[in-house]
Amino acid sequence: MARRPPNEKRVRELARERLGFEELRPGQGEAVRAVLGGRDTLAVMATGSGKSAIYQLAGLFLDGPTVVVSPLIALQEDQVDQAEGIPEGRAAVLNSTLGKGAREAVFAGLEDGSLEFVLLAPEQLLREEVLERLGGAGVSLLVIDEAHCVSQWGHDFRPDYLRLAAARRGLGAGGCVPILALTATASPPVRADIVQTLELDEPEVLVRGFDRPEIHLSVQSFRDADDKTEALVDWVAQAEGAGIVYAATQKGAERLAGALGERGVRAAAYHGGMGDRRRDEVQDGFMEHGAVDVVVATIAFGMGIDKPDVRFVVHHDVSESLDAYYQELGRAGRDGRSARAVLFFRAEDLGLRRFFASGRVDRPAMHRVAEVLRLAGRAVPPPDLRDELSLSETKLATVVHRLEEVGVVEVRDDGEVGVRRDGPDADGLDEALDRAAQMEEDRQAFDRSRVDMMRGYAEADGCRREFLLAYFGEAYEPPCANCDVCDASGGSAAGTQAGGPATAPEGAPPVGARVRHGEWGEGTVARIDAEGDQLTVVFDGVGYKTLGIGLVAERGLLEEIDT
Repeated sequence: MARRPPNEKRVRELARERLGFEELRPGQGEAVRAVLGGRDTLAVMATGSGKSAIYQLAGLFLDGPTVVVSPLIALQEDQVDQAEGIPEGRAAVLNSTLGKGAREAVFAGLEDGSLEFVLLAPEQLLREEVLERLGGAGVSLLVIDEAHCVSQWGHDFRPDYLRLAAARRGLGAGGCVPILALTATASPPVRADIVQTLELDEPEVLVRGFDRPEIHLSVQSFRDADDKTEALVDWVAQAEGAGIVYAATQKGAERLAGALGERGVRAAAYHGGMGDRRRDEVQDGFMEHGAVDVVVATIAFGMGIDKPDVRFVVHHDVSESLDAYYQELGRAGRDGRSARAVLFFRAEDLGLRRFFASGRVDRPAMHRVAEVLRLAGRAVPPPDLRDELSLSETKLATVVHRLEEVGVVEVRDDGEVGVRRDGPDADGLDEALDRAAQMEEDRQAFDRSRVDMMRGYAEADGCRREFLLAYFGEAYEPPCANCDVCDASGGSAAGTQAGGPATAPEGAPPVGARVRHGEWGEGTVARIDAEGDQLTVVFDGVGYKTLGIGLVAERGLLEEIDT
């Protein structure tokens, strides 16, 4: 049964007394009250909008410790530092770097009430010993930070996040511990995937504060690759303040950092191919205003980076999706001062992203996993499966997830994988594998469609801010007066209808309507362009498709369906 939450005035009072907040930001108070009412809650709020404060504030009202799942040790430590400043809010990390004595001290603090917050990675929470100890400590709230990591349609999928729903069941009788899922970027399909995969129970879904009006948005387009690189180096060399440059590959990051260095810019590359010590040196040099002014990075750099005075984020290559792009550019201007986000775009570069969006796992790989488990005759730990099949952790997790969805295998609470006793027999296995393979094919088509939306943003002739916000389902009335398109039009750039009820052109369903297409199945109308010529639909199976409204009306391509 849901608890009766404190009124809004009391939440604001505690935020002022304990956290020093004069005012709550949009969505914070609503999320806190939903959590305190016992509701599962998904809070989608822009980078820098104070998501951590939601669980910090809720934890002060709740009896029992708060468990926070966070993917990176650096991010855990940063959040611990924040929580340490809260009266009665002592926090600790629980990770692989702790010795036996230190781990025992954390558990003892949770059990005697001297610790309010414990931060740990998903693989730690999934350990049997950890679940048992936390289950006995009376945990009152489970927080999933960076919740888009749970979605295979998100941009930073982490296999261990798939098992967090099972971990929740181990924390409290009947799975009664509420979940607060937090993310800085999640388009409607990713939000739906988060709700489903975490098994959230009739959750409160809050989408707030995506607009970052202090960030100027622009795109520079090129045909020649060398011209694009030269223009980017020139732009960054003349820019003031600290900045981040994103590149698609490790070699590209090294090459750009070298070119900037030759221009006198204190630049350094950062990517997954570097040693831990060198990456730490680069990050420390950038964060502490030391030896590095510009980091040239792959997506390995960014999550958990909270540097308030980043003045620009520049992309040498397109991101894999608008979800990823918006999170990356959102690392600029966190101090509220003006900042710039520039995409250096060449249409030919989209081919690399389409390549990355294809070839994840196929039917033969699924058949091999099912066959190995059948022959084993017992549940098998994932590391043993990886060794036997020579599959990466991510690919194995994807295969297991697909096979679990079609009832072929089951994942036990301890993480081991086995054939379901009530699963399909030998005759039914082929049909189940066909369904699993089709689901994976649909997911790859969805990923490719998101690359196409990146192209749509880069080539947009309307307000860029409105285009981005429409993608995330947030209403915005252009012009923004702070993007290159609005600049060029003198502040008269037309926009689109987005993020809520809208008056659609004749023959077109309104934004937000559920529709059915004869080939692509069911979907949701995401946006209608300024001229009323085109609409974009997010289809559940194949992703984003843009259709001419005249053709839709003439041929009856979309049927509105009741929800």
